[in-house]
Amino acid sequence: MSKNSNIQMAPSAITEEKGVWILHNPRFGPEGTHFHTYGQLTPYFKGLTEGRLLGTRCTNPQCPIDNGADNLWIPPRMDCPDCHMPMTWQEAPTLAGYVYAYTKVERGGTGLEIPCPYFQVDVKLDGVATIIKSWLSGGTDSPIKIGTKVHAAFQTGAQATHTNLDLYWVRA
Repeated sequence: MSKNSNIQMAPSAITEEKGVWILHNPRFGPEGTHFHTYGQLTPYFKGLTEGRLLGTRCTNPQCPIDNGADNLWIPPRMDCPDCHMPMTWQEAPTLAGYVYAYTKVERGGTGLEIPCPYFQVDVKLDGVATIIKSWLSGGTDSPIKIGTKVHAAFQTGAQATHTNLDLYWVRA
């Protein structure tokens, strides 16, 4: 368990082949190990374990939506969803944002590693075209509202789960 969070997961392993991460997650014992490749999204997950938030952006000036505005997409896409051209990697310009929407989760589903209750939050960051979904550290004792200032935090090193749960938010 991380000192910064309440996530409890079975130990997972990462192997790398040709620069691509493969997660070995033994959720159901050795015979039930789930193998998941991150493929071209490996830089995103690697970044989380290093305390970095990476996204992708469209640089096509002819893009019908972005028009070369360099909006960042997190989670990343390898090809622009609007013009279908390859995207380029970039680090998020800021790790501070605000709660765009939230839900108090009282009871999680199978495989949930976050003790309930907790707040699932959607966060808006400046310079990012998408709303980022994750969870808020610190429990549900303090009230939350739309507009609450938050900043990104990461489970890194030995605490990393090698999943999207490595990115979480704390109140600013």
